[in-house]
Amino acid sequence: MNKNSKIYIAGHQGLVGSALAKKLSQEGYNNLILKTKKEVDLLDSVAVKKFLETERPEYVFLAAAKVGGIMTNNTYPADFIYENLTIQNNIIHNAYLAKTKKLLFLGSSCIYPKNCPQPIKEEYLLTGGLEPTNKAYAIAKIAGIVECQSYNKQYGTNFISVMPTNLYGPNDNFDLKTSHVLPALIRKFHEAKINNKKEVKAWGTGNPKREFLHVDDLADACVFLMNNYNESNIVNIGTGEDISIKELTETVKKIINFEGKIKWDATKPDGTPRKLLDISRLNNLGWKHKIELEEGIKNTYKWYKRSPKQKVKSP
Repeated sequence: MNKNSKIYIAGHQGLVGSALAKKLSQEGYNNLILKTKKEVDLLDSVAVKKFLETERPEYVFLAAAKVGGIMTNNTYPADFIYENLTIQNNIIHNAYLAKTKKLLFLGSSCIYPKNCPQPIKEEYLLTGGLEPTNKAYAIAKIAGIVECQSYNKQYGTNFISVMPTNLYGPNDNFDLKTSHVLPALIRKFHEAKINNKKEVKAWGTGNPKREFLHVDDLADACVFLMNNYNESNIVNIGTGEDISIKELTETVKKIINFEGKIKWDATKPDGTPRKLLDISRLNNLGWKHKIELEEGIKNTYKWYKRSPKQKVKSP
C-alpha cells in the first residue's frame, strides 16, 4: 500500500475497524474511506455494489461483522449466520467486480474444531466438529475464508484471510448481555467496586484457557500482512500465550482494585476447554505482538472509565 492508496475499512466504528483506522492514520495513510451504517448498509447488496463501483478502493479491510459472546451467539444463531454471510458476500463479490487490488478478510479463532490439538495450526480447519454455542457464527466465517480462496482460484484475486484470537481493547462491547469475557469482567469489577459490593459473579468454572490479543496489535498485524502476504492460506494472529479464565479474572480484579470475593457460577457454560493459536506462520513472516496482557487490560480499563458512552462513574 502507498500512503495515498485508496483504502476502505468496512466496520470502522467497531473494535477492530476503529483500531485499523487509527493504525493506518498513525502510519501516514491519508486516503481512508470510512462509511457508517447509515451511509452504506452492508446488508443491502445494491447499496454495497453502488458504493464500491463508485469509490473503487484499491485495498479493503473487511472488519465488519455481527459479533458477541457465548450467550448472544447461542440465543441468536439465525441473526449471526444471516448477517455475517450477507455482509461477506456483498463486500467480497463487489470488491472483485470493482477490481480491488487486495482484500483482507477477518475471521475468528472459533472457526477451528472444538477439540483441536493445541496449539491450533491453520491446517486444523475443517478437521472436526465446532463448538455448538457459536456454530452459526463460525460457519459464516469459514464460508468467508472459502469464498476468498475461491475468488483467488477462479478470478486471480488477491484476497487474504486472517484468524485473530480473542480480542480486547478500546471500543470493545461492554454490554453484559452481549460482550465477551474480558470486557464483561472489566465492567463487573468496576461496577462492583464503585457500588461497594462484596462479590462478583463469574461464569462457568474458570478452568478453560484462552489467549488474548490487544486490538492495536491486531491492527498492526493486519497492516503488516496487507503489505507482506499474498497467499490464500489463512494466517493465525495471536500472542502464542494463554491464561485460564480464573487467572484472568484474578488479574482484572487486581487491576481494578476490587477487594470483594469472586463467586463462580458453574451452571453457566464454559465453552471450548482451550483455544491457543499456533502463530509460527506469522512469526516466521516477521511479526510479533508488542502489548502484554496486564498492560493491555490497564489501558483498556483507563479507556473504559473515560468513555462517555459507557455511562459509568469513575471510582
